[in-house]
Amino acid sequence: MAVETRSATGPAQRELVITREFDAPRELVYEAWTDPRHAAQWWGPRHHPARLIKMDVRVGGAWRHCLRSPETGDLWHGGVFREVVPPERLVFTFAWEEEGERGLETLVTVTFAEIGERTRMTLTQTPFQSDGERDGHDEGWNSTFDRLADHLAQQW
Repeated sequence: MAVETRSATGPAQRELVITREFDAPRELVYEAWTDPRHAAQWWGPRHHPARLIKMDVRVGGAWRHCLRSPETGDLWHGGVFREVVPPERLVFTFAWEEEGERGLETLVTVTFAEIGERTRMTLTQTPFQSDGERDGHDEGWNSTFDRLADHLAQQW
């Protein structure tokens, strides 16, 4: 599996871009993102796996997940789907929930490109308040995508 991560810096361009290639067809990778039964098997970093997944995958539909942290307990996050184009593209908002309040909302765009029987997935998330926040998401997403690769290998 090829891994490429590119992060823009500077206050005007605090975005994260991660590109990964998976040994699975595009339809399966897309389904892993949009079917809660699949997402429950891979969502969240290895050290913070999801314990609850709720998704209404349609334009205007909400999603909400809970990660389990051994240090801090439950970590809730969620958002709303803005674009759903099977099996090519997902666009959704993302915000952490802390003590009943939502944090800064970012926009996540995930594209799925067919490369024979493989899939190139590109995730873009923006804007971040700081380089450190962006870099934390970079680590979290890449660990999550390692789990996605493991899950897809079991399915394909």
